[in-house]
Amino acid sequence: MCGRYASFREDQALADEFAIATVADDVRLLGPSWNVAPTDGVRMVVERADKETGEITRQLRVARWGLVPSWAKDISVGNRMINARVESLEEKSAFARPFAVRRALLPADGYYEWKKPEPGSPSTKKQPFYLHPADGEVVALAGLYEFWKDPTKADDDPARWVVSATVITRPAADELAHIHDRQPLMLRREAWAAWLDPAVGADGARELLETPPPDIVATPVSTAVNTVANNGPALVDGVDPEVAPA
Repeated sequence: MCGRYASFREDQALADEFAIATVADDVRLLGPSWNVAPTDGVRMVVERADKETGEITRQLRVARWGLVPSWAKDISVGNRMINARVESLEEKSAFARPFAVRRALLPADGYYEWKKPEPGSPSTKKQPFYLHPADGEVVALAGLYEFWKDPTKADDDPARWVVSATVITRPAADELAHIHDRQPLMLRREAWAAWLDPAVGADGARELLETPPPDIVATPVSTAVNTVANNGPALVDGVDPEVAPA
């Protein structure tokens, strides 16, 4: 957890929701996704210095899901770092520095979890659930991001720098723990500005992570979401798990 989520709102809707000043060109190439998977490009909200003016602005940018530490020798290290446990953020060398200075919000419409069969159940397959805000609003997943220089590329190659991100997770709320014991850490609107502010250090950021999550509804969905190649609005449609196709 969190290993799959949905982010299908239009770029302009996110720009309005998060008070974005700049939308990067590559954001518009992503398109909506109902099945965001590790190593995919994801949209993230950050506050960075504008390249031309030097002014700190709120930007919507693209990152590779799976944080690649600056010291990594290979990009595949990021495949194991799609999540960062809130309990050990400052203990892990890959996350401690980003937690202090490179924090992001990853906009999502909801996320997926897979529930193991109940003991004694004739089924051996996990049931996927789409977990989404009860009020239908966008959720802001607390994340970290990092820059990694690809040693196989020339210094003048614009693709030599990879921007990657991870989603912070926390123990699941009591009402969701029967599905999975972890959930992404979702920040409420009043915490967004401080979380993104590069001037807020680790101590201030740590306090923000104690905020209660929004109310989440768990909807059983088709096992079609199990396959990363499947994408589309039907993935978040509710099903009866007793009669859902295998």
